[in-house]
Amino acid sequence: MFSFFAFQFNISPNTPSAFSNTTLLSDPFFFFGFIILILFVIAFVSLFLIRTLIRHKDQQSKAFNRVVLQILVPKERKSEGQGGQVGQEDRLEHVKEEIGITETFFSAIAGLKAQRGIVSWFKGRDDHVACEIVVRGGLIYFYIDAPVVWQQFLEQQIYAQYPHAQIDAITDYNIFTEKSAIIGAYLTDTQHHAFPFKTYKQSDSDPLSALLNVLAKIQDSNSSAAVQFVLRSAHKKWRREAVSIVRKVKQGKKFEEVMSSGVASKVTGALGMVGKEIFTSTKPKDPLKKDDPNEYKLSPMEEEMLKGIEQKLSKGGMDLTVRFLSVSENEETARLHLDNLINSFSQHNLYRFGNTFKAIVPRNQTKLIRHFIYRSFNERHSFLVNTEEMASLWHLPLHSTEAPNIKWLTGRSAPPPPNLPQEGLLLGYIEYRGLRHDVRIKEADRRRHLYIIGKSGSGKTVTVANLVIQDILEGKGVAVVDPHGDLIEAILEHIPKHRADDVILFNPSDLDRPFGLNMLEAKTEDQKDFVVQEMISIFYKLFPPEMIGPMFEHQMRNVMLTLMADINNSGTIIDIPRMFTDDDYVKIYLKRLKDPVVRAFWEKEMAKT
Repeated sequence: MFSFFAFQFNISPNTPSAFSNTTLLSDPFFFFGFIILILFVIAFVSLFLIRTLIRHKDQQSKAFNRVVLQILVPKERKSEGQGGQVGQEDRLEHVKEEIGITETFFSAIAGLKAQRGIVSWFKGRDDHVACEIVVRGGLIYFYIDAPVVWQQFLEQQIYAQYPHAQIDAITDYNIFTEKSAIIGAYLTDTQHHAFPFKTYKQSDSDPLSALLNVLAKIQDSNSSAAVQFVLRSAHKKWRREAVSIVRKVKQGKKFEEVMSSGVASKVTGALGMVGKEIFTSTKPKDPLKKDDPNEYKLSPMEEEMLKGIEQKLSKGGMDLTVRFLSVSENEETARLHLDNLINSFSQHNLYRFGNTFKAIVPRNQTKLIRHFIYRSFNERHSFLVNTEEMASLWHLPLHSTEAPNIKWLTGRSAPPPPNLPQEGLLLGYIEYRGLRHDVRIKEADRRRHLYIIGKSGSGKTVTVANLVIQDILEGKGVAVVDPHGDLIEAILEHIPKHRADDVILFNPSDLDRPFGLNMLEAKTEDQKDFVVQEMISIFYKLFPPEMIGPMFEHQMRNVMLTLMADINNSGTIIDIPRMFTDDDYVKIYLKRLKDPVVRAFWEKEMAKT
């Protein structure tokens, strides 16, 4: 820039006294260029300020378009061979196979196309997923937070890898208390993202066990902790950078030389990154020129690390932000829990030619807490991992996980039968793998009786009430016998107005509105026989069998049939004792009695007593 002006005014850079500052400012071309430069700087700064405000406002609105999924898996032990014994090598292979299931899940996320363009640059990408491990109330939970539009996609991916898992969309949890000390930190890498971390394939045990054991020790009711992994698919350019490093090293350059040249190229190209990301989608040229190979020979460790970089390149990459949050009743305890969480990640470090973790505790803790709540992706404290590394950092608990206080799935859900009725009374519904199926009972099946079993508070009364209300709304007749009274009260609240006159409420305890009910009232001969049989069966239930015999049943049958002889004015249960003591009263009913068997009972049997 300055050489341009020196050429325009034909002034040598080595003769600064050739013109004064006043001469430069008085020159219209210099003044015009200076104004343009100032305007450019102001516009550049304003652009970034506007982008910051837009991202902050958009962050809050996007938070309401996300869903929190709680994932529970059963703790089932797989068959461990004959005699229940298994070797250490076989056990380790089982662990790696189970963690590899989660790696397949992350491969689906890494395969998604990364958002690009001017809109994404201004508002920020929202195609990120938050995988979390949280301890609260003494239990360890596993959560996934994602955009609502991704819910079905993620559930399908999880069910594909974990067929027996239970996924529930829940209201967002809260680990904060009104009076608590909160401290958080970020976790980031120390080397170039091309260098790998230590993964589960290189470990002798489950790498998540250390973290789970730390969380399991947080048992205080006033203490909570969370580890949040916010991840998204990475741009393809990360692989090109790593390929350049591998190419240069294979040409004979040292790792240190390649990495130092990479840092210098980043500094010189920083100003062009913004425009490059927004306005171009063409493949950038490789900034590293092909030099003649040196005589330097790679050491066995360098060859191994070069192989590790190539292995990392072979899998999908994801940008990752890791946050820790520790909540306790005092700052000392909160910091102690935070340090233990951070130290549990040291097992993933590969020193010298690998990558290592370092923790960053920001001064502005309020900003970190806000980003934790909104599950924001922090580009400043992010780094790149592949699917294998991500599965090592976060996966659902394994069958062999022995860490205590994990929230396991205590009972598995079964898929609904394929022949569910499509009509009839609605009993309830089955929600299996995110799909809801109605469970109904046909009219013919109801005639074969329905038996509801459950402990107190399990919903038996509510189930009966729902069935009765459905029949009432469909215009059917219903008879409900409620020994407690709460069921009747619930049903009466749902009686429609057009069926109010159909309701008959019999409450023996209501003395203000007594209700007369004659158990011996019958219209036909079949009804009479039915009433007699039911009444006798009631006596058998009320009194011991030795007090009731064939003679009692014979006499009761004839007496009740006699009282029911007059259809329009039948007797009642109260009249039964009088029939044995008052002959004149018996003669009143004998006048209308037509059954010869019953008449013979009075004229031939009772007359002789």
